[in-house]
Amino acid sequence: MPTKHLSALGLTLAASLAFAAPPVAPVRDQVETLHGVTVHDPYRYFENAKDPEVAGWMKAQGDFARQQLDAIPGRDALLKRIVQLSDAQGDVIGSVVRMPGDKTFFMKRVKGEKQFKLVLREPGRKDRVLVDPQREHDRTGVPHAINFFVPSWDATHVAYGMSGGGSEEASLYILNVQTGQHVGKPIPRVHEGLISWLPDSKSLTYNQLRQLNAEDAETEYYLDSKVMWLKLGAPENEAKAVFGPTVNKQLGLVRLDVAGITFSPGSPWMVARTTDTTLPEGKLFVARVTDLGNGDVPWKQFAGFDDKIVDIDLKGDELFFRTHKDAPRYKVMKLDLREPQLAKAKDIALPPEGGVIEGFATGARELMAEVREGTSIVLRRYAANDTRGRAVPLPAKGAAFLVGDPARAYGDWLYRLTSWTTPQRLMKLQGDRSSDAGLQPWKKLTGVPELEIVDAKCPSWDGTLVPMTILHAKGLKRDGSHPTLVMGYGSYGFSETAYYDTSRYAWIERGGVIAHVNVRGSGVYGDTWRYAGFKQTKANTWKDGVACTQYLIAQGYATPRTMGIWGASAGGIFVNRAVISAPQLYAAAVSEVGVVDALRAEESANGITNISEFGSYKDAKEFPSLLDMSAYHQIKDGTAYPALLFIHGLNDPRVDAWQSAKGVARYQVATTSSKPVLLRLDAQAGHGIGSTVTQRQQVRADMYAFLLWQMGLLPAR
Repeated sequence: MPTKHLSALGLTLAASLAFAAPPVAPVRDQVETLHGVTVHDPYRYFENAKDPEVAGWMKAQGDFARQQLDAIPGRDALLKRIVQLSDAQGDVIGSVVRMPGDKTFFMKRVKGEKQFKLVLREPGRKDRVLVDPQREHDRTGVPHAINFFVPSWDATHVAYGMSGGGSEEASLYILNVQTGQHVGKPIPRVHEGLISWLPDSKSLTYNQLRQLNAEDAETEYYLDSKVMWLKLGAPENEAKAVFGPTVNKQLGLVRLDVAGITFSPGSPWMVARTTDTTLPEGKLFVARVTDLGNGDVPWKQFAGFDDKIVDIDLKGDELFFRTHKDAPRYKVMKLDLREPQLAKAKDIALPPEGGVIEGFATGARELMAEVREGTSIVLRRYAANDTRGRAVPLPAKGAAFLVGDPARAYGDWLYRLTSWTTPQRLMKLQGDRSSDAGLQPWKKLTGVPELEIVDAKCPSWDGTLVPMTILHAKGLKRDGSHPTLVMGYGSYGFSETAYYDTSRYAWIERGGVIAHVNVRGSGVYGDTWRYAGFKQTKANTWKDGVACTQYLIAQGYATPRTMGIWGASAGGIFVNRAVISAPQLYAAAVSEVGVVDALRAEESANGITNISEFGSYKDAKEFPSLLDMSAYHQIKDGTAYPALLFIHGLNDPRVDAWQSAKGVARYQVATTSSKPVLLRLDAQAGHGIGSTVTQRQQVRADMYAFLLWQMGLLPAR
């Protein structure tokens, strides 16, 4: 597709990047009347991405995008700098779980390597690599990643899931930690995060999705899953179904009740908890662990969706849980499972003024909570009979997250601490004193600009003040010349949080500005803010983004010629609807694995699980707002849209790649700006989870290069 830029440099680049235009997709409009509204869908046939015609069109688009991106002057230099910045950080530590015997399991990516490995640290021994996904990559030619790992309570075995090509379709493996040998064969279709060992470490439970037949619809993918109980060393065919919609029909479960079971050493109880895989709220049931071996388990329900329980922690006879029922900023309560009636639950931890409790863990004598304060996360300690708690002094302002210590075998706490300007460190907290835990090498980058962090609040369309954190080099002059990138999400109550990213400096070094916006739909202020950008109020999400963009221009950071916007996944709604609402404000936009056709999303495997977040087109009350948030249906012909880059992995299990494809096809025929609309595809990637560091670096280089190209801010050849 031909390109055009206002500057002479832009015109020169347009000529230099001229390639054969990608194919135009035939329009085969499918028209429906939904709740009295006529809805057009010109590319409905794209939803069958396996159709040779559709697959061919997508490949041609992907090839064209690759040609365009590779030819951008300065793109390779950006990639080189991003790699250099990443390597300068050294080794990277991921998830950490500490078990009895001072055994610490953790994910580690060594400098220069592509993927995280599962590593074990023990006293007096050299760190041991337990699982290396690169071996599967070398064997199959497909990138593999560890999706999850759960050590047994006695730390003699570890259960982990691994999948290939970013698909997240994990198989469950069980590894003997001492011998390094696997126990049994891999178990397919095991759902992430729903693995639990029984207290004796001799068996475990896992959620397994059913095997679909060729005639089954995609929407059946998460339906009728089962919690299976398997004794260590037994073959998969001896696993027993102990919970699920088809297992416990008397419990009134629905087909989308995906469940896991929680156990804890020293507790005679087990708690089954359901979710639709999107919202954490669900149903809770209790039974005794000994009931597993006595035929049908006599589960007793004690909580439902309306009780708004989102986290649980089992300890002896007590269940601790985090809830937002009558607590918009969340609280932690305690229930005696010998009398499992929520009316008898007691408040244990309440949020401080202005804070939101986002997580918690129980220790031997106290409870520790993660409390949000804007983009920062602080720790707060709650002793017995002290529901207000007290703040824990931290070494620096940033985001602190408690590290897994499920067996509670230690009197101290581990936590990760990071900020906008400092790399992640693993810290040990003893009393009020924090010290380096000696696991994560701490290395601050040198030779990069010193950052200035500005916390602003900008008025939205209705006067509501929207929090935004602006990052740029110190001493930056607000002369409107700077490449500026607005980044937002605004769904599920997920908030923009302080984090360290070495690749960010490749943008900042070029005079760039990055603005993280906590638009309505995030949880930065708790439920009130979250539900102000939810279903019928969802329009506030992108209206807030537009308002923040206008604020940045008014404050002299950028002009529309140097303004960009980015959103990923559910943030595809944020970025695309902002662009459609105010195309004149942006030079370019990036939609990464984004939701574009919100109306049809529920007809996909993972889309059905998101009805609880976005609504259903089949519901007359939810349809209007769903149509409004569906960017694909709001694109207007004859409009001068900014340059658009869509990024997607073909193996994405969360947002189907046809979402981006439909958006690209529609924008390409609708726009009058002559600016490029590109579809960047990766056949060995999915939603970004499990991508190698090389894949992530390539994506970031393409994104930055595309934005700078369209802003006319790249060097001449």
